[in-house]
Amino acid sequence: MPTPHRIFKAKFAGIYPLYVQKAERKGRTQGEVDQVITWLTGYSQEQLERQIAAGVDLETFFAEAPALHPNCALIKGVVCGVRVEDVADPLMQKIRWLDKLVDELAKGKAIEKILRA
Repeated sequence: MPTPHRIFKAKFAGIYPLYVQKAERKGRTQGEVDQVITWLTGYSQEQLERQIAAGVDLETFFAEAPALHPNCALIKGVVCGVRVEDVADPLMQKIRWLDKLVDELAKGKAIEKILRA
């Protein structure tokens, strides 16, 4: 059995500020970052804040997500040289989907397009 990727045990609370910083450097807001995270995971704003405060790792963050958005399979493209739709590991794919959404936000894409509306 292969060892799980170390990113799975990374604290979501440690990664979240990096997402916010990336978006804010490009003129987007923390609220927009939260919007894409809640869209993908089904967390409410309060649940998201609780997960951050609890210091859960990425594996737990996605395992406890209320419901992945039915349109998450529409998230396509490349993040860090990896095509997100081709990622075999289900947890890694969810992490890459979130990375891709934040990338699109930082690149100035309209929120309606990011949320696959």
